[in-house]
Amino acid sequence: RLDGVTGVQTCALPIFALRQFILVAAPSAAAALIMSASYGEHGMTEALRFNLILFRLDELSYLFGLAFALAALLGGVYSLHKADRLESASALIHGGGAMAAVFAGDLVSFFLAVEIMALFGAGIVLGPRTKESARAAGRYLTVQLLAGGLLAAGVALTAGAERSLDFNTLRWDSWGGGVILLALGIKCAFPGVHFWMKDAYPRASAIGAVFLAPFTTKLAIYGLARAYAGADILIPIGAAMVIFPILYASIENDLRRTLSYSLVNQLGFMVIGIGIGGPAGVGGAVALAFCHVFYKGLLFMGVGAVLERTGTAKASELGGLWRTMPATAIFTMIGAAAISAAPLFSGFIAKSLLLDAATGQALWWVWIVMVIGAAGVLEHAGVKIPFLSFFAKDSG
Repeated sequence: RLDGVTGVQTCALPIFALRQFILVAAPSAAAALIMSASYGEHGMTEALRFNLILFRLDELSYLFGLAFALAALLGGVYSLHKADRLESASALIHGGGAMAAVFAGDLVSFFLAVEIMALFGAGIVLGPRTKESARAAGRYLTVQLLAGGLLAAGVALTAGAERSLDFNTLRWDSWGGGVILLALGIKCAFPGVHFWMKDAYPRASAIGAVFLAPFTTKLAIYGLARAYAGADILIPIGAAMVIFPILYASIENDLRRTLSYSLVNQLGFMVIGIGIGGPAGVGGAVALAFCHVFYKGLLFMGVGAVLERTGTAKASELGGLWRTMPATAIFTMIGAAAISAAPLFSGFIAKSLLLDAATGQALWWVWIVMVIGAAGVLEHAGVKIPFLSFFAKDSG
């Protein structure tokens, strides 16, 4: 029925209450299981003379798995008011696939989980059921399946050369390792293959974008940290990712597209840290990835709330919303301060670790790139988004 006061579509059937319960209970249970599980390799089996490790818990998988479970929980709470079956189911399975991939100890299990993510990620993009979202979902699925095909080829080449499917350190200059790196690069939005993100995220619903942002790209960061820590080739790639989105984010009128470009910028910091390697570089990258799941999610939630309330996320059509949406304005500013690396916020700590890692290796040009990138983030995410949404002149 339609609520006579707000016009919000509601459902009085018990199935809606059950869906709400699952949206919160499933990620909560996953987080509890992760925190209570013991480190080590579990669920080991053999297939075609290869050892498969279905569940591996160590420090790296623990942090990413816990971040994914909490992100799914917060996204579930954010979506409690909506009764869309396709979007809710796709979001839960998409997040579950990310966690399965993180805990996979072999390349085949990792590949299968990644493909599940791709399929149901397209379901999230399709959520609004408009012509634009349908086309975007098709393009998203095409790109993700292309990356999946490359990943499968890389796994086959690695298995043939190494006679092993262990998902650990890989050589980027080998055939198998290079193809897997390319597949992860597509999912991580490397320069030139980043277009799928700015196309898909703004086409999803306000809720769908919240579920898309934490998983696919952070899973790619996990894969890079697991297999390519210390690979020098990642440093210039990450530097390009830090710099090139700044201009696009600054001139973009659609705030969700602005956040998509900003996401590429933040991923660049993580890729640089992984390329530097060592405890400082990888630790800083993982710390930033963990924090980024939450403050970027918070920003997508804030802009999504504006979209739900006003029907637009275009900066030129907003302004003055602090009067009618004060709580949203406050939370958006918190996310903006975190992504801008303001002191006392999580982004400040994580990015400081990466800057220290660069100076520790005497990579001064990388340090300069990251400082410039951080300044760009302050402009488009720290100032532009909260100001034009809530404090600029009211456009009506």
